[in-house]
Amino acid sequence: MNTLLGKLAYGLAFCAVLPAVLVWWALRTAALVPLPVPHTPLAGAACTGGGVLLMVWGMGSLWFRGGGLPMNAFPPVRFVASGLYGLLPHPIYVGASLLSVGVSLLAGSASGLWLVSPVLTLAWLALVYGFENADLRQRFPHRPVGGSLVSLPPATAALAPLAQRLRVAAVVFGPWLLLYETVIFLGPSRSPVSTFLGVEQSWPVWQWSEGLYLLAYPFAVLTPFVIKSPCLLRQFAVVGWLATWVGVLLQLSLPLVAVPRPFVATTLWGELLQLERATDGVTAALPSFHVLWAAVAGHFWGRRFPRLRAVSFALAVAISASCLATGMHSLLDVAGGVVVAALVIRYRSGWRWLQLGLERFANSWSARQVGPLRIINHSWYAGLAMLMGVLLVGCLLPDVWALLPPVLLGVLGAGLWGQLVEGASGLSRPFGYYGSLLGGLAGCLVAAQLTRFSFFEVVAAFTVALPLVQGVGRARCLIQGCCHGRATANRVGIRVTHPKSRICALAQLAGQPVHATPAYSMLANLVVGLVLFRLAYEHAPAPLLIGVYLILTGLARFVEEQFRGEPQTPRMGGLKLYQWLAFGMVMAGLGTTMLSTAASALQFEWYPTAIPVALGAALLAAFAMGMDFPFSTKRFSRLASA
Repeated sequence: MNTLLGKLAYGLAFCAVLPAVLVWWALRTAALVPLPVPHTPLAGAACTGGGVLLMVWGMGSLWFRGGGLPMNAFPPVRFVASGLYGLLPHPIYVGASLLSVGVSLLAGSASGLWLVSPVLTLAWLALVYGFENADLRQRFPHRPVGGSLVSLPPATAALAPLAQRLRVAAVVFGPWLLLYETVIFLGPSRSPVSTFLGVEQSWPVWQWSEGLYLLAYPFAVLTPFVIKSPCLLRQFAVVGWLATWVGVLLQLSLPLVAVPRPFVATTLWGELLQLERATDGVTAALPSFHVLWAAVAGHFWGRRFPRLRAVSFALAVAISASCLATGMHSLLDVAGGVVVAALVIRYRSGWRWLQLGLERFANSWSARQVGPLRIINHSWYAGLAMLMGVLLVGCLLPDVWALLPPVLLGVLGAGLWGQLVEGASGLSRPFGYYGSLLGGLAGCLVAAQLTRFSFFEVVAAFTVALPLVQGVGRARCLIQGCCHGRATANRVGIRVTHPKSRICALAQLAGQPVHATPAYSMLANLVVGLVLFRLAYEHAPAPLLIGVYLILTGLARFVEEQFRGEPQTPRMGGLKLYQWLAFGMVMAGLGTTMLSTAASALQFEWYPTAIPVALGAALLAAFAMGMDFPFSTKRFSRLASA
């Protein structure tokens, strides 16, 4: 009876309550998302119908083939990797996202299309990578492989079949084209910044170079069809995905435009160039995807035909140069494309270099004794994070009393949280992120009473700085060994052997490869920080900015916890404590975006008075989190053993 009631409640929550909440959310945030919506009823109907079909088909497959329902709390007894699941690994979730997009298009809802649908997609991705994948590995350790439509080719040296090449071309160029056109459709910022330097404006447009510019399309699209082995095809897919996600993230988060240099068409090439300009936009500028795809194509053509490597390289350079000659891109656009291409093409060697660097850094614990006080080297990073954060907030809130209360109560809250949640685990002076949030919010309330700024303005200013503070502060975590990952494979993990690291002293994982989860957090904070920068630049309402931070950070933390391995973290209901808190953070963010406040008047301006406050706050953070008294037996005296 209890199982039946549980299934009914679970089904009601996901089939009725969740859709109702998403619709309500879209309605309440309609005025906060002033973005255009394409008028495409046919596309809306197709997405809606396709989404419903995928969801019903997927549920039926789990019921008839898996012997159960699509419920994590009451999962099917058999793993399903055939039929629809043989093509898509998560058809129900994909269908839900398609349904959300389709309904938003039909209703003309900007908030539904640009806020609700992306968050819904990120939420189920977080659920998959933060819980479901690990749960499936545990319940079905020898499960068959499904999702062939979007899976990577095998790392073999055999001849890749045509169907495999077509599939890779579709899953690489399809998402790129959709996202690229999305950037174009959204249009420029209200205060765009041109990437063209002053000297470039007088450069001539060489109309004949349009021929080289057009070569980028066949050069890139034909690449998967000239690659010989599935192994190289697999690398191309990964490089293509990385290029797409990095490039689109930069184009969306930076308010940059490249308005093509004017010219008068006098040749056929000039007419073609004018036609291309009419179908393109000024926003998808930096990095230049023309340069990116030309470099990627040149690399893989060169690997397929080693004797013609110089020719493929020269063609990639010529296409990149045509971006300047046609006036379509600036020097900065081209340089950005070159840098991103170099990073993504060498992703494997780049990761190995980063892995070794993280490993050396994590084993770099050292300290200097000054009388009874021990100054640990990671104190510099705690202080630097606070220094940079307070300086940034000071440029948004030029008032000392807007800075002091949140900083002081934030540090106090972090310490209290650490004692309440982890104090009994053997840690003498732990600190907790969620405690710093709660303490900081209390400090924002105090600051709002002491200054002319509203509570939401104070919170919004600190929110903009939080990804920077946490991202830099994670360097401390790497050295101290807190927030560390669980054991993993050699190719993924880092090995820590320093006896002072908590990985060795507390988790007993000395010498074993573990996930570098502080570095994962740095990457997540970089992405969140870029999103918040663009929202702040566009003067987004404070509740929207704060809510987006809570949602994105909560989803990232939910996934990160799956890879963390701290033995003191309690579990309940199949999830870690911090995963439940991350879920609550997402819900709090959703609710925050629906609040109505007056428009924020925050402006960025240099505030030199923030310097002494920032230095004092940095010293406080460095002392609290990186200095101790190793020979004292008093409570809170030690961060590590003597």
